[in-house]
Amino acid sequence: MTESWQDLQTVEQLQREAAKLKKINAALMSRVERSMDQQLNAFSLFETAIALDHKVRDRTHQLREALHSVERANEGLYRAKRQAEAASSLKSSVLISVTHDLLQPLNAARLTLSALTEMMASQEAGQLIDQADRSLVMLEDLLRSLLEIAKLDAGALRPDVQAIALAPLFEQLRNEFEPVVARQDLSLRIRTAHLAVKSDAMMLRRILQNLLANAIRYTRSGGVVMGCRPRGDRICIQVSDTGPGIAQAQQEAIFHEFQRGEASATDQAGFGLGLSIVRRFATVLGHKVRLSSQIGRGSTFSLELEPADLTEVRDETREVKLAEQHYGGLEGAKILLIENDPNGSEALAALLEGWGCDVATTRSTADALLRLSELGGAPDAVIADLHLDHGESGLSAISDVRQHLKLDTPAMIITADYSEKAAKEASRHGLEVLKKPIKPAEMRALLSFLLS
Repeated sequence: MTESWQDLQTVEQLQREAAKLKKINAALMSRVERSMDQQLNAFSLFETAIALDHKVRDRTHQLREALHSVERANEGLYRAKRQAEAASSLKSSVLISVTHDLLQPLNAARLTLSALTEMMASQEAGQLIDQADRSLVMLEDLLRSLLEIAKLDAGALRPDVQAIALAPLFEQLRNEFEPVVARQDLSLRIRTAHLAVKSDAMMLRRILQNLLANAIRYTRSGGVVMGCRPRGDRICIQVSDTGPGIAQAQQEAIFHEFQRGEASATDQAGFGLGLSIVRRFATVLGHKVRLSSQIGRGSTFSLELEPADLTEVRDETREVKLAEQHYGGLEGAKILLIENDPNGSEALAALLEGWGCDVATTRSTADALLRLSELGGAPDAVIADLHLDHGESGLSAISDVRQHLKLDTPAMIITADYSEKAAKEASRHGLEVLKKPIKPAEMRALLSFLLS
């Protein structure tokens, strides 16, 4: 009995130990399984990392090849851009040079016509001379327009922005265009106001000149109105006409070069450069140009500018309206002319002699000094071309003549150079400048002023 009880206790103990071992085994198996899962996950991540590394290497290689391709393309574009810029610069330089050279014979032709006008008395001859003069004026306008476009393209024309009073500018434009509208039997109303704007004086004047000329050219009846008024934080200048109007589809095209409409019966069509210059100048100055037009009812061009205070407007040291001044005659005045262009020199000498002047023509500083020694007397005035042969300047020629005479002889510069640099150089020397082609009335008034 006792042995059976002991056997039963032994069995129960073995069962408890077996149960305990099962729990331990289960715990160990669970731990092993978790460890295996982690290893499998780590291996999977390792494989994924290797795959991603291969993809990154492939993409990096492709990106590097793409970058090399872009660099090669950029190098090609850069070379092409440099070539295009060089070609454009060459084109602009050639155009500026050619235009300057063309203005020389044009100047000679207009001066010759002026001299001829004073010699001819018959009405028929006068009409032919007027017709030839109008043709030369058109050619002059074309050359000036081409010169302005070339200088803009070459970056040689930079604005000098300052405060500009509109009233004096509008009055000058009125005096300039009233004879034109009268000849075409049109009306011209210019409504001014005591306002000032920020702009470049030369460019703004040219913009308004072109807008007025364009409006007058294409208006057959009625007239043209120009006015200015504040609009919000801007000053708006408007030029309106009663012309044929411009179709909506053509309103952008007219601002491109050589786009022109049908001129009035009493005028000739322009060259299609006026509005192109308006757009180019306005863009450089930051002014907005707008167009409103209706077929059969006319057009209105609006120019929006930044306002300025009238107190900021510069006081001009001397503003003389040469054409309105009346001075004494030029009879007997001794003029030393330094001009390297033979045709221009001959034409200007003929014009001056027609006014009663005694003219000594020379081509260089050395020639002028030699001529002064031969004459044995001082001239009453010196007229010199800005650009003489062999890089010589008319400014230095005038200076040498004055030094030779030990006199501050009245002098003026004539030139076909329309650059700001040329104007500033002459201004620094205190000399008046006449731009070629020379207007005889302006020449006579300025010469009379200098001699007075």
